[in-house]
Formats: sequence, C-alpha cells, structure tokens
Amino acid sequence: MTTVSPTVARVLAADLCTGCGLCAGVSAGAITMISDRGFARPRQHRPITRGAEARIAGSCPGRIVSPWPQTAKRHPFWGSWRQVLTGAASDPETRFAGASGGALSALLIHALDSGQVDRVLHVEADPSRPTGNRIRWSSSRAEVLAGAGSRYASSSPLVAIEQALSEGGRFAFVGKPCDVSALRQLGRYDTRVASHVPIILSFFCGGLPGSAGTDEILRFMGLAPEEVTEFRYRGQGWPGLTVARTADGRSGEMSYADSWGRHLSRQVQFRCKICPDAVGGVADIACADAWYGDAAGYPTFEEQDGRSLIITRTPAGEALLRSAEAAGAIETAPLAIEEVERMQPAQAQRKRMIAARTAAVRASLQPVPIMRSLDIVAAARLGRLWDSGHNFLGTMQRVLQRRTRGRRTVAAAEQSA
Repeated sequence: MTTVSPTVARVLAADLCTGCGLCAGVSAGAITMISDRGFARPRQHRPITRGAEARIAGSCPGRIVSPWPQTAKRHPFWGSWRQVLTGAASDPETRFAGASGGALSALLIHALDSGQVDRVLHVEADPSRPTGNRIRWSSSRAEVLAGAGSRYASSSPLVAIEQALSEGGRFAFVGKPCDVSALRQLGRYDTRVASHVPIILSFFCGGLPGSAGTDEILRFMGLAPEEVTEFRYRGQGWPGLTVARTADGRSGEMSYADSWGRHLSRQVQFRCKICPDAVGGVADIACADAWYGDAAGYPTFEEQDGRSLIITRTPAGEALLRSAEAAGAIETAPLAIEEVERMQPAQAQRKRMIAARTAAVRASLQPVPIMRSLDIVAAARLGRLWDSGHNFLGTMQRVLQRRTRGRRTVAAAEQSA
C-alpha cells in the first residue's frame, strides 16, 4: 500500500492538476474530486495500492502528456493527421445545438445509431448547479443533444472510468485534450481501454476557466450565481450567446466574444497555460470552431450557420467519419492543413510559446509534465524571439507570484492554528 500518492502530491504542489479525475477513477474510492477555488482537484482519504499509484504516475496529465503518434502527416501545431476538413451535421437541429457545426454530436449520434457503441461518456450542465458540470451517459440522439454545447467549467469525466470499464460493452468517450491524454496513457496499463473504448473524441481547448469567471459574467448580467437555474455557455447557434435564467423569470445574455474574451479567458488555470497539446492530438478525431476570417484573416465571431473544423488522426477516426458521411449524418469539405492557422490563430500562437513558458517554469525551479514527442521545439522555431522572451518573463513572474501566495496561505493557516 502507498499511504499518500506521491504523484498527486507533487502535481498539486506544482499547480499542474487538470482536474480530469483519473486518479480518483483508479483509486477505488481512496481519492475523490472536490472543488478548490473553482477548480476540480483530488483529495486523498485513505491509502492507495501500489498498482493504483503506478497507473496514476503513468497517466496523470499533470505528470505526463501522451505523445503524438509518429505518422507521415504531422504538423507542429496541429499534431498527427490523416484528413483535415470543415463540415457540419446534416441534421439542422444537431447543427444548431452544437458549439460549432455540431460535428462531434453528429459523429456520436451516428456511432450509436450504427451500433458501433452502445453509450457515450461525456459531460453536461449540472441541474443542481447549472454553471457547473456533471458526468452524463447517453445512449440516444436526444440524450446526446441534451449534453451538446461547450461547457467552460471544471469536469472530471475519468472519475467514472473504472466503473465504465468494469461494466463492459463499447462506449465512446468525449473529453478535453488532457482527459484524452490520460485515457490513452491508462490504456498502456489497462487493456480494457482498447477493448471497451473504440471511439475517443476531443476538441481544441482554449484552457479551463475557474468558476470565478462564470460568477463574474453573472454579476455583469446583474444576477447572483445562487439565483441561476439555467446557464448556457454557448450553442443554440454559432458561436451562440451565453445565456442565464433564474426561477423568477429574469435572464441575461452576453456575446461569446465578451464572455470568453473579457471574462472566462482571464481565469484559466495555470496548467493550461503550459499545455503542449490543446488540440486533442491523441484522439481519434478532434473538432474545433472553423471560424470565418475577416479581411485580414482573423476570426470573426458574428452569429451564422455553424461550421466545424474536423481532423481525423487514427484509422478508427477515419473509419467513423467515412461511415457518418456515407450515412448522410455529416457533410464535409477538404481543407488544406495550412488553412487551420487562419481559423485558430490563438492556438497556433500558444503552441509557439510553450517552449518559452516551460523553460520559465524550470528556471523557477518548478516541475513541468513530461512532454515528449509533442513538437514543442519545432513549434517554437516558428515563433518570434520577442514573443518568446515576453512569455518567458511573464510566466516566471506568475510562477513566483503563485509561490509567494502559497507561502502566505501556509503562514496564515499556521497562525490560525
């Protein structure tokens, strides 16, 4: 037995936790997820086995990031790819409900309808706390659509992984890139992952904001967080409005450009700022917003018909997409890999800066996750020296400030004790 998981302790101390829930999922109840300053974080209640610790150490995305596959087609920003396309769900309702063109929802619905999986593990709004998330199992079109749309709040879908694998059957998994990384790494230790999870989907992630960002949006709307009975971050159009409602009929709304750009993006957790794979590089298929560019090529966020960027990465992903196209579930058009940066310039810039940011963390004598075979150096070579220097200094400042705050918190706790 291992009294305290050294991996969990180190990851928490270095503020590298993504909140995926993998450690809780494989610990047989010894670790649970709690809310800590608006983020999902693990708390250990009793000793864990050496086997569980080995799985955590080899899978936790706060310790190690799953490497990209070595394939002939590989881009330093966008990872390994087989096909790059734009597309949308053929069904208007699915397209409207999704965060972009409804591609992920269409693929999941097709996988269920065609018998490729019998259920889907994903997340949805928590009815008891509408700004938060909970795990959802879906086995029908209606259930998939009920959980459609982006959810910019903490989620820990891998809390359910041991139960899901024990129950058997075949299910699709949809999660953040870090969730998918953890599941792929777990598959190195547990053969049931390959047997029971034939479809793993992800999306481009801009980083996970804490609940403080959502509370800030609500206050800007003139609403109190505890009053809200319904909250939608996006969807119901593209990009879709952020909408909140209360039990007494009051409501507020905000554009995606304002909700993400002015509030949520400023509350993103530290681990996301040094993420080397925010594009779902080890998923079977990764989707994103295929933003339409303005005259200068920069994305615009005006409401329009949804359009998804779709990248197939594995034979399984390519087979699923071909099957969905043949069944008329999704419509696609090929896209040159060079065009992706026009649609996702922020993702490209972030990847260029990861080398500088992780170097700053190491220079501050703090650890970073193991990041092998993720083209970090190749991406950095495509960036500007001034930007790298600015990011290096900014990251070092954040690390040192965080360390100072941590010491003050400990000192305050000791004094109160």
